[in-house]
Amino acid sequence: MRTWRGAVRPEDADRYLDHQSGTGVREYRATPGNLGVLVLRRPAGDLVEVTTVSLWESMEAIRAFAGDDPAVARFYPGDDELLAEKDLHADHFEVVSTDLDPGVLAQTRSTSAKAAPPASEA
Repeated sequence: MRTWRGAVRPEDADRYLDHQSGTGVREYRATPGNLGVLVLRRPAGDLVEVTTVSLWESMEAIRAFAGDDPAVARFYPGDDELLAEKDLHADHFEVVSTDLDPGVLAQTRSTSAKAAPPASEA
């Protein structure tokens, strides 16, 4: 699992999340070996903290996305104009166990993306 953290001004939060979806999250998902991405946000003082959690088959898959030094965070054009704070590193963890209800990740939806319900709910 790879995690990264940044923060934006509240007025930039939705714009940054849309930007991140079209850059980093899209690139995560396009990289072979990526198993999924969670984007989390919460108020943090005067800012909105954004944490991205991506799941991968292996460190080799992470390197295919991140490069030879996967501890170095990746940034995209437009990030600097939106991010008020950014970690320059990414953290990596070995997932040793999970205990999730079936479909729990499919039930999470971005409120700004207004995702359509799965076909089974239509």
